[in-house]
Amino acid sequence: MSAYAPELPLTYLSQDELDLVTAMRSQLQGGRWELELRDAYVNGRQLIRDLGISIPPQLKGLHTVIGWPRIGVEALEHRLDLEAFRWADGADAADLAEIADANDLFDECSLAHTDALVYGREFVTVGSGDNDSLPLITYESPMDMTVLWDARTRTVLAALRECRGDRLRTYGLGPEEHLTTLYLPEATIQIVPAPAGGWAVIDRDDHGLGMVPVLRMANRQRTGDRTGHSEITSDVMSVTDAACRRLMGIEVASEFFGAPQRYILGASESAFQDAEGHTKSAWETYIGRVLALERDEDGNVPQVGQFAAHDPSGQTKIIDLYARIMSSQLSVPPHMLGYTSDNPASADAIRSAQDSLVKKAERRIRRFSATHRSTMRLALWVRDGQPPDRSRRIECVWRNPATPTIASQTDAAVKMVASGLLPADSEVALEMAGLTEDQRRRVAAERQRAAGRQDTASILARIGTDTSGGSGGGGL
Repeated sequence: MSAYAPELPLTYLSQDELDLVTAMRSQLQGGRWELELRDAYVNGRQLIRDLGISIPPQLKGLHTVIGWPRIGVEALEHRLDLEAFRWADGADAADLAEIADANDLFDECSLAHTDALVYGREFVTVGSGDNDSLPLITYESPMDMTVLWDARTRTVLAALRECRGDRLRTYGLGPEEHLTTLYLPEATIQIVPAPAGGWAVIDRDDHGLGMVPVLRMANRQRTGDRTGHSEITSDVMSVTDAACRRLMGIEVASEFFGAPQRYILGASESAFQDAEGHTKSAWETYIGRVLALERDEDGNVPQVGQFAAHDPSGQTKIIDLYARIMSSQLSVPPHMLGYTSDNPASADAIRSAQDSLVKKAERRIRRFSATHRSTMRLALWVRDGQPPDRSRRIECVWRNPATPTIASQTDAAVKMVASGLLPADSEVALEMAGLTEDQRRRVAAERQRAAGRQDTASILARIGTDTSGGSGGGGL
């Protein structure tokens, strides 16, 4: 009789897994500098590369900031409002809403959109929740995560995430340690540095999905580069640096030429001495409210004059030029960057200036929707233990990025209903009118209650008619 030996999870990495960890850690660390640079421009912490000509050494620590990169990213992200998920066939989407609400998905996806616009990419992981709860969906920064991408199948072959700092408390590790997670098609492995070198496996989840439970949300892809690119391009950074140098030039000029320079011709040395005969400092002489000068030995009065003060309008005009250039780079109206003219733009001109921004938002909605749909399908897979039917499509419901007024949306919906293109009780008409997903649900519930009241009233009326008819027949 042979003894039974239970199968224990592996406590070490295979050579293939070790090679993947080494390659992806190198890839993660190699791309971190570029990500940190974009993050610095968005947060106003970038180093200004001055020319070393007009800035004196004493003012090298002066730091000027123009938040144009942040304004450009936020202006685009504000138009990317994901509201709901629904089945394309019109079936009840309560299961999709339950998963989204459990993960606070509509608030979290706003953070994911911002990261994708700033860094050029964002990652989504899907796993089982605690205590057999709903699937857990988390968004991961490219500062902490990287993937190996198959361009042919457009899928993730493997992924790696490094976790540091306070997030380690949930794993029972100290902030000085770091946890690395390796995502593979058949397993998810958590490892930490071993005391003797190498890696020690602390958890191995053999999920057996046949796919990596990680998705990538890429921004501005190209066929030859699927990694994604940031909205903070080299053009944006160059113009931002130039504008910051102009601001710094204004600050330096205010230090040297803000106070107009004076000159005195024909004055004696005593005019620059105090009552005790000591020479006054240049500042004391300059700020003196009363400058009393005596005639010289020939009876001539010293001549006092003032040079013209520095005019910063030349610098501000250059900054306005940079604002117009940046407006075209970020596809935002110039007034959002602080540029104004003597003739304010009309409402039609403002809407026309926003067309490019609206079109850019529509393209991002199409790109990001694919990731959100795949995320929800993967969450259903994790919850049910089997992939959902591919014939059933999931749709993402977004707010209109053009942000039309309620009046214009309602007018368009009313005209569609009046022309017979849409039924009056259609949910599409409510969506066209600009109602949110929650508002449409409330309208549907109120319609059901109103229909119930009408049915009750008709039943009571029928009973009353039957009763009156019966009473009349009995009297005869």
